[in-house]
Amino acid sequence: MSAPHVCVLDYGFGNVRSAVRALEHVGARVDLTADPRIAAQADGLVVPGVGAFAAVMEGLRAVRGDQIIERRLAGNRPVLGICVGMQIMFDEGVEHGVRTAGLSQWPGVVERLDAPVVPHMGWNTVDVPSQSTLFKGIEDERFYFVHSYGAQTFTLGQDEPEDTIFTPPAVTWSTHGNPFVAAVENGPLTATQFHPEKSADAGAQLLTNWLTTLT
Repeated sequence: MSAPHVCVLDYGFGNVRSAVRALEHVGARVDLTADPRIAAQADGLVVPGVGAFAAVMEGLRAVRGDQIIERRLAGNRPVLGICVGMQIMFDEGVEHGVRTAGLSQWPGVVERLDAPVVPHMGWNTVDVPSQSTLFKGIEDERFYFVHSYGAQTFTLGQDEPEDTIFTPPAVTWSTHGNPFVAAVENGPLTATQFHPEKSADAGAQLLTNWLTTLT
């Protein structure tokens, strides 16, 4: 079986070299590019992101990354968002009173964490739902976070009746001051607030678990 082909979207934001090395370490063939043809054809697309929500959205749109992501998801093609690459999947981000539209893959607003110390920086535990594939075998591990903002609610699927055919997302939570969304598994769209590429063996296993969903 050939190694899965992953495109790390290169739009000027994110810890891209570390992400590339981490994915290569767990057996992926990786291209770092914003070429829409490569991004469309890859088995998986990784959307990294660090810094301000508004700046990340501006950089993403400059290379038509928003269109790349939307087209992949419309075709049920896997996408993994990391850190701000996760945050932009929500409706909007609010920083210093400024509201910036996100990609609206999920309802909700990314806001400043309600905690005594911000940013949230360092290792933290996560509360993993039983249906998670991403955290298989690493449910009790710690992961590395660096962020001041996060999604503190997740409403998609909460109002669906029990007999619906809709499969609700698997939402993993963590706590810094108050609970916030640490990861989401929602069909082809997966995202983590923490950095798997900085999370040592646990992060490597998480990336391995994601790669298994690409085949």
